[in-house]
Amino acid sequence: MYTSRIEARYPPSGEFVTHEDARLHVISKGEGQPVLLVHGASANAREFTFTLAPEFEAGQFELLMADRPGHGYSEQTDNSHSLAAQAKAMSAIVAAKTDQPVVVVGHSFGGAVALRFALDYPEATKAVVLSAPVTHDWGGGGMTWYNQIASIPLIGHAFSQFAPLVGPSAARSSLDNLFHPAPVPEGYAENLGVDLLFRPAAFRANAKDVLRLQAEIGAQQTRYATELNLPIIVFSGSQDTVIKPELHVARLKRELPAHVIVVKLDDEGHMPHHRKAGLMAETISRLARGESVQTSDFENSETG
Repeated sequence: MYTSRIEARYPPSGEFVTHEDARLHVISKGEGQPVLLVHGASANAREFTFTLAPEFEAGQFELLMADRPGHGYSEQTDNSHSLAAQAKAMSAIVAAKTDQPVVVVGHSFGGAVALRFALDYPEATKAVVLSAPVTHDWGGGGMTWYNQIASIPLIGHAFSQFAPLVGPSAARSSLDNLFHPAPVPEGYAENLGVDLLFRPAAFRANAKDVLRLQAEIGAQQTRYATELNLPIIVFSGSQDTVIKPELHVARLKRELPAHVIVVKLDDEGHMPHHRKAGLMAETISRLARGESVQTSDFENSETG
């Protein structure tokens, strides 16, 4: 059976937190100032373990790399496909691990969750760092046919049983486009455990997340201008074709000019937290220590 075989190959490497009768999986590394890292769609907490996490100074930070509900080894919670429920799950992990406010880091879909965390749990949020984030309603499009089918009751359950047949090879062949123009890190698919996505239940959970995202983010974006008043640093690949910066990052900057710093990376696509892991870790570390981060700190990158 695909699920048991893949889970034996990529077993959980963290610990579990109980939230709303569901088990949430979090990989913790280090001790010190807490940092919450939230992965994007089609991924899991391992996304941050092999390039970004090693860049942090040992003994200074506690990295909380969480599987979102329905992904990796986290079970789904009530209404877990809503951004509010996902942020609530992340807050349960934070509360179980620390009593200090966190720097919350989010990639892609995880960026939307990170912003929701800051909106709903401001007392638990020190700063926000985003990598190629979803921030706004993008006007439609971009929904793949297989996610649409997988989210249909009954039909989606049957359809998802076939995901292991073609999904793993298709995912690997798409990596070049995902990272372009940056190279795909050596061993990326194996380090991520990309095959975990194609377990039928995880495949359906991911599909439902993605299909609900536009409506969810459309409602969420109305709160930004009046409720977000903390540092937000965005690392944005200028050649990102997955999440177009002009529809997301640029709008966030216009709405929150005093709080948002955009670091434009002309040599990056949708995955800047890998090749720019050192730069991101340095920025996150400074924010976690309570230091100020300014536009001038990124003099070797174009900022806005």
